Amino acid sequence: MRLIVGLGNPGRSYSSHRHNIGFDVVDFLAGEMGVSIEKKSFGALLGEGSLNSEKVFLAKPQGYMNLSGESVAPIMGYYKISRNDLIVVHDDVDLELGRIKVSMGAGHGGHNGVRSIIDHLGNNDFFRIRAGVGRPPEHWDTADYVLAPFSPEEKKLAADVVKLATDAIKILIAEGLEAAQRKFH
Repeated sequence: MRLIVGLGNPGRSYSSHRHNIGFDVVDFLAGEMGVSIEKKSFGALLGEGSLNSEKVFLAKPQGYMNLSGESVAPIMGYYKISRNDLIVVHDDVDLELGRIKVSMGAGHGGHNGVRSIIDHLGNNDFFRIRAGVGRPPEHWDTADYVLAPFSPEEKKLAADVVKLATDAIKILIAEGLEAAQRKFH
């Protein structure tokens, strides 16, 4: 059993922002799986289905980004999901737009949503799919940048990142970390 968590901020006003690319990945995966993510539980929207014959829960925490761990930890406890079966998808300003990285046990890298999950779980022993959104232009505050929508020119690359991250999740579940890292690094 797996838990795939997309990080983002709730509400339509954030829906096309860089910080919400984790939500976009989970929504895209849900569409491919034919799963609805509408059940409200543990402060998150949840969906349930199967991927590669494995039961999968999809979650989008509905507290703001820095509160993500408040939803993730109780979901894992209730469904008895181990940290090794948690996959967190989030934006990363240290990766250029169009790139992803797959890792296990990495630090938070300054990402407050990941920091919250690490704090609530007590360690960082979980998989991460980092979706590149690029660095802010000079004189832009990083927080303002990730809370801004993609430009029209960036939207195609953002859609490509969503598809890449979805493929990475599938390979991670079917073939393991090394296979996913070989393909996506």
